Amino acid sequence: MEKIIKPRGTMDVMAPDVFAWNYIEGIVRETAEVFGFTEIKTPTFEEIGLFKRGVGETTDVVQKEMYSFTDKDGTMYALRPEGTASVVRALIENGKISDTLPLKYFYIINCFRYEKPEAGRSREFVQFGSEMFGAPSSLADFTIISLADSVLKKIGLKNIKLHINSIGCPKCRPIYREELVKYLRANESYLCDTCRERMETNPLRVLDCKNDSCKKVAQNAPKTIDHLCEECKEHFEDLKSSLDACGIDYVVDPHIVRGLDYYTKTVFEFIAEGIGSQSTVCGGGRYDGLMEELGGPKMPGIGFGMGITRLILAMKQDGIEPPVLAVPELYVASMGKNAGRKGLEIVSELRKAGINAETDLVGRSLKAQMKYADKISAKYVLIIGDSELEANKASLKEMATGEQTELTLDKITEYIISKNI
Repeated sequence: MEKIIKPRGTMDVMAPDVFAWNYIEGIVRETAEVFGFTEIKTPTFEEIGLFKRGVGETTDVVQKEMYSFTDKDGTMYALRPEGTASVVRALIENGKISDTLPLKYFYIINCFRYEKPEAGRSREFVQFGSEMFGAPSSLADFTIISLADSVLKKIGLKNIKLHINSIGCPKCRPIYREELVKYLRANESYLCDTCRERMETNPLRVLDCKNDSCKKVAQNAPKTIDHLCEECKEHFEDLKSSLDACGIDYVVDPHIVRGLDYYTKTVFEFIAEGIGSQSTVCGGGRYDGLMEELGGPKMPGIGFGMGITRLILAMKQDGIEPPVLAVPELYVASMGKNAGRKGLEIVSELRKAGINAETDLVGRSLKAQMKYADKISAKYVLIIGDSELEANKASLKEMATGEQTELTLDKITEYIISKNI
């Protein structure tokens, strides 16, 4: 019978990589909560109109990458390609927009995009995201960037650089857009077919194209930071001052524009050196008009998304070893049915006390059980047979030293617990 394999662009996560996933997720939750963010969970799929309005009709995400389907009642849905639009919808729908400001939420979610799979890019991916609403000042921008920076530093990543830019607001963006389109038209022959289309509908996306010819055009394109209004200039300068004051290094990168329509003013990326073409491990920015666009009140917002898979690639590049599964404190090797039952009793008592313990479940010989105990790196081994049961005592062997301690069977649990205090 033909075997069934996983869909292209998805992954099975198991040891040892699962230890890195759990390590990262633990740091994410702990750090986000220290910053005052509350976890939010949203549906895996939403009405497709949410992403068309929230992400943008002209983005690649909406036009090319969404997984969509028609429900039995005729409603069009899409698997979420990102988290922000769903969070905004949830806050509006559940009346959270009237809570005390700022609203601060984080999430760890699976997202889906139809893209060409490669290292650091898959069709199903896990994203850590944070969102803050109701805080218009650059201090909110700094806080979001500081949260991302703290997570990356706690993971232990070293070859990471923060790139920041400002792409302006509805007041100054049209002036810049006009200059950019004029420049792109003059260089149209060097653009790829996709960017020729983007040039009229979403010209900022041309600056983010990975095509070599388009990259060369983008290098000399007008820069957003040269066309900012006074308000956007002040906002950006204040952000830089906060980063300087708190010792967060950055580079101003005029080529950071991000790929979604909802961004305004501050945009940023944390880039990992040496993990390949998909080197952006975190990207985000401000989206002051998104809440209103999705039917809520006018309320500024800012946030980021951080890809777990790319973080793991960066960890491997830096040689960071995450904590692995705890090894058993005790392995009980038993001989015979009654001894096996006593072994289960001891193991159960230890597990109730929160201590990792194991015993034979597959009918191994004593020799095979001892090999297995060594393989799983058990700290202590206890052998129980008929003679041990009859005498109500056995020798507990410490595997690292070979030292043996004779104990009555009813004291084994107490002894192991005392070693863990």
